[in-house]
Amino acid sequence: MNENLFASFIAPTILGLPAAVLIILFPPLLIPTSKYLINNRLITTQQWLIKLTSKQMMTMHNTKGRTWSLMLVSLIIFIATTNLLGLLPYSFTPTTQLSMNLAMAIPLWAGAVIMGFRSKIKNALAHFLPQGTPTPLIPMLVIIKTISLLIQPMALAVRLTANITAGHLLMHLIGGATLAMSTINLPSTLIIFTILILLTILEIAVALIQAYVFTLLVSLYLHDNT
Repeated sequence: MNENLFASFIAPTILGLPAAVLIILFPPLLIPTSKYLINNRLITTQQWLIKLTSKQMMTMHNTKGRTWSLMLVSLIIFIATTNLLGLLPYSFTPTTQLSMNLAMAIPLWAGAVIMGFRSKIKNALAHFLPQGTPTPLIPMLVIIKTISLLIQPMALAVRLTANITAGHLLMHLIGGATLAMSTINLPSTLIIFTILILLTILEIAVALIQAYVFTLLVSLYLHDNT
């Protein structure tokens, strides 16, 4: 019980070398592929989920926005698999690192904003100053809109990091309480263990929901700039 509460969030190393890159590259290897004309049930279900997700996110986009469909589908699959693998015992979750989430959020946000300024610069600049704004409020409103635009990637990364980290910490605390109570009171241990199982199911749902929310917000930023 003397283990550091945040020890599981430290990036692992192998012989002094960071192993985070290998962990990040591991989830794509778990995605099944088929070389046959007729797919099995697992591949068919996977393709149905991908089509359903891409259709739901791409419905609101025009032709230029739909060119991002492959990237957005790959993003949601990567985040979802990474979050789910992080729930396994003695595993490391890369999405608990703010640096990694920023590395995903900033390029996608910047690409969407740059696309908006290149294709629809008038509409992009119109977001900074809504029509009918009183003249004395123009400088303050432009500053506020600029700050809100620049803070979007930070909000994306912090939201994902906070939700995944909070769930892992709560599971760690309840797991430690279950282990400590196992030698003191068996009925209390069973109650806490039941709570831990329910929390694990909740965390599986959170892992999938956060992957969807992250990708959906990137899709909305793209929609605003295309």
